[in-house]
Amino acid sequence: MPEPVLLVDPPVVDVDDYVRRGGAAGLARARSLGPGGTIQEVLLSGLRGRGGGGFPTGRKWQSVRDAAAAGAETGHDRTFVVANGAEGEPATFKDRAVIRANPYAVVEGVAVAAFAVGAERAFIGIKERFGPECERLATAVDEMVAAGLAGDVPIQVVLGPDAYLFGEETGLLQVIEGDEPLPRIVPPYVEGLFVTVPSSGWSASPSAVATEFAASNPTVVNNVETLAMAGQVLARGPEWHRSLGTDRSPGLVVATVVGDVVHPGVAEVELGTPLREVIERVGGGLPPGRSVKAVLSGAANPVITAGALDAPCSYEGLEAVGSGMGAAGFLVLDDTSSMVEVAQAFSRFLYVESCGQCPACKLGCGAVTEGLDKLAAGGATAEDVEAVAYRLATVTDGNRCYLPVQEQRVVGSILTAFADEVNDALDGAPRPARGFVLPKLVDLADGVATYDERQARKQPDWTYRD
Repeated sequence: MPEPVLLVDPPVVDVDDYVRRGGAAGLARARSLGPGGTIQEVLLSGLRGRGGGGFPTGRKWQSVRDAAAAGAETGHDRTFVVANGAEGEPATFKDRAVIRANPYAVVEGVAVAAFAVGAERAFIGIKERFGPECERLATAVDEMVAAGLAGDVPIQVVLGPDAYLFGEETGLLQVIEGDEPLPRIVPPYVEGLFVTVPSSGWSASPSAVATEFAASNPTVVNNVETLAMAGQVLARGPEWHRSLGTDRSPGLVVATVVGDVVHPGVAEVELGTPLREVIERVGGGLPPGRSVKAVLSGAANPVITAGALDAPCSYEGLEAVGSGMGAAGFLVLDDTSSMVEVAQAFSRFLYVESCGQCPACKLGCGAVTEGLDKLAAGGATAEDVEAVAYRLATVTDGNRCYLPVQEQRVVGSILTAFADEVNDALDGAPRPARGFVLPKLVDLADGVATYDERQARKQPDWTYRD
């Protein structure tokens, strides 16, 4: 594996240690280049967002800077930067691993982005349940500010709820503004924080009733890994970043591997590494006598079957086999798995985490989950399976966010790829259930993954059964 860049060992102790290891060079380089030159460096590096979408980071920054320049003519040129550390994707622990190892790199990356787009303020959103990471981030911000290494823009750590949609970029903006994580329709680079247009969740702020609609405040929202790597790009140069990975997926990625592997883990790997090799290197492979049946990259991409394990772990490589990188969190399932049970668990996760703003999403995910409950128990009829298919086709009607698309892609792909198991269950002979636990990670250390046992008790209104 390449030498770690973000997951440094031992972890960075304090700001002095960070500077001794070469920290703060990225922000210094950005200041010498100026905002336009900084964005150009990020564009040349080919850095793509590590939060799941893979959007080119430099293009996102440039679009926000352009919007601010256009708004300056009318006095509406406010911009903001938000670092998304609200990690909740199943099988993913990369953000917390980065923050544990080097929160100072995250803070520097935020400062670089804020300088590049001329932001007024910057925020780092993280779940309040992530106790050690919250403390590390808050300390890093305080120390970087005291040392004069956090730029000229105030940076605030915002703690949010343990809800999946807190990690959705517009839901994150809602929380920063003091509301529930209810996704909006318009993306942040068009309408960001503290807008005066009625585009929020269930309700708009009192100022949204005004007839003045010019203040949209474009906002950069990047994953914490993306921002930490952006600082490295400025410090080391775009050529360094381009020397790693592939042409369309340059650089390194922090990958998580959990499930039926010898030792679940998280590590930096070079993009383009075959998925089979990532599973071996990061997760230790499977125990003797077991074989890979399927791999799921979080809860956002279609299932990867055993025949596609040699696909490059890159955006284009996994797209070519009908799936996607997501946040590089890989759940490995061995040949004893019941894929109907796995589909049932993922559907239920998305059902209870749906916010309910879009009836087709909430009701559709619920109906799919109910049908899969019957199927997994061996009591489903052909009509039940047809109802599941219908709901999967219509669950995205009028959707605000990506969650119902995930229901289609993940659940639909499992049922299609493992149609033989669906037919067996429909005949009343489902594969034996293993008591599959959806891998929503609470901790990952020393080869041991700790999953959130509360998730099985979570209800569609985001409360928990006793």
